Amino acid sequence: MSMWELIFYLFTLLSITVPSPTHSNKEGDALYALRRAVKDPENVLQSWDPTLVDPCTWFHVTCDSDNRVTRLDLGNAKLSGCLVPELGKLERLQYLELYMNSLEGRIPEELGTLKSLVSLDLFHNNLTGSIPLSLSKLSKLKFLRLNNNKLTGRIPRELIKLDNLKILNVSSNHLCGTIPISGSFSKFSEESFLNNPRLEGPELMGFVRYDTGNCN
Repeated sequence: MSMWELIFYLFTLLSITVPSPTHSNKEGDALYALRRAVKDPENVLQSWDPTLVDPCTWFHVTCDSDNRVTRLDLGNAKLSGCLVPELGKLERLQYLELYMNSLEGRIPEELGTLKSLVSLDLFHNNLTGSIPLSLSKLSKLKFLRLNNNKLTGRIPRELIKLDNLKILNVSSNHLCGTIPISGSFSKFSEESFLNNPRLEGPELMGFVRYDTGNCN
């Protein structure tokens, strides 16, 4: 075997055996965008090194056997700052746990692209704006906890299509209008909606239709 044939053989062998870092790079970039957008006084994100190809080695990040990010555990981490739309690039993410921090700003619409998401826990932050309509696309979602924020606007009626939803909590916000009561929402008690002074109650109570509740 000539030298050139040997080089070609080794190159072919490496191209077969070494996994492509494309997904790891994309997901690492997405996570690092979050790190840049938040303040981290406890240095819980210190291991998030953008020079590493694989974010699966970072603390608070869990991956599957394909080295795809499936879980982000940053609850009660004393983070402040904003969520970033790049989180929508974590295509296999199942658990997004960012509760009990001091996060501000809106919930990114891009979270609605996380088709594998089972749990979205953003409670006890300072999030503002409306509940994204895009969350109604999360067909696998079981836990949606957005309580104790500063969210405004209506509860998107499209969320009733989340058939797998087992726990919902949007209490202690500034939501308005009426409460959807059909679909998956039929199993949730009033405790899921408490402490929203402008929320008028179930959409049929007192013949109040969903689209006529007080949101002005």
